[in-house]
Amino acid sequence: MKMQPLLLAAALWTVACVPSLAQNSPATDPLGVPGFHHLHLNSTDPDAAIAFYMRQFPSTSKATFAGLPALQAGKVYVLFNKVNTAPPITPQTAIWHFGWHVVDVRKNLAKYQEGKEVTLLPLYTTDEGGFVYVSSDTWPGTGGLLGLNKAQIADAKARDVQPLGGAGFAYLQGPDRAIVEYQGNMPVERFNHVHMYQDDPICAQLWYQKHLNAKPSSNVPVSRTEADCKLPHSERSWPALGQEGMYRQPSGGVTFDDVAMNWYVRQDDRPLVSTRGHLADHIALSVRDLDAWVAKLKTEGVVFLMAPYKLGDTRAVMIEGPSHEALELVEVK
Repeated sequence: MKMQPLLLAAALWTVACVPSLAQNSPATDPLGVPGFHHLHLNSTDPDAAIAFYMRQFPSTSKATFAGLPALQAGKVYVLFNKVNTAPPITPQTAIWHFGWHVVDVRKNLAKYQEGKEVTLLPLYTTDEGGFVYVSSDTWPGTGGLLGLNKAQIADAKARDVQPLGGAGFAYLQGPDRAIVEYQGNMPVERFNHVHMYQDDPICAQLWYQKHLNAKPSSNVPVSRTEADCKLPHSERSWPALGQEGMYRQPSGGVTFDDVAMNWYVRQDDRPLVSTRGHLADHIALSVRDLDAWVAKLKTEGVVFLMAPYKLGDTRAVMIEGPSHEALELVEVK
């Protein structure tokens, strides 16, 4: 996205509030639920990045949106902004990685191993350094979680628990050092999620439900309120992309259309930083009536990063999520 016109639009936007809307519950709000529109990446070579993703995920195609190069996956876009230097991936932002459902994860893995352009990312099975490439090649998780902590791993070894094999999740490194997940076995190949971190995952889920009418992901607790949504993290568990393991609880998530935005708690004591200017710059959601959404969100005290601005043949606005993730609302009639 070209920044100068957007900054000019922000400067011209008055601080006067538009008329407020009557308060509604997410289930009855006439504005409905936004759709998932696009993930916006910064890239030193958008055309090469698009070509890479098309080779790895053949259901995708090259497209444009608002004059910007894009990868199209069904009705979802991955949009690219060209930058002159490698976009930063640290410090950590709320956007961790993104990924596809694939029909046969083992077939994809074999294809990537046979070629020369894909770097596979190991899933460490303990903090001692062993790893697999597909999650189902190590001990299965328990209690609905995707990993085991040290005590659970010791118990699995003592009971001679064997990997399930077959379908699972796996990772590769995309252009500009992107982390890309491929997960199978699924009925069709499709872009299906953006995986995130949040400073306080349950609080973040409540924020998305309250302000964006989002639908919570399945099997995610929703019984807490804003008064008691901050929870301590769990022990680290494996498999994990980091040898040190990862905190998988607390967690949360929402869905827009059929794209999941799920998250774990941040992985260290440092608060998450803004996504703007990083590899994954922002997430865009589609809305039908931008002015009505602006009115609702201003009344609710949501932080606006950018005033309404022209985006190709339509308009958009940018707000900030609970852990400094930039969220663009694109008007799609």
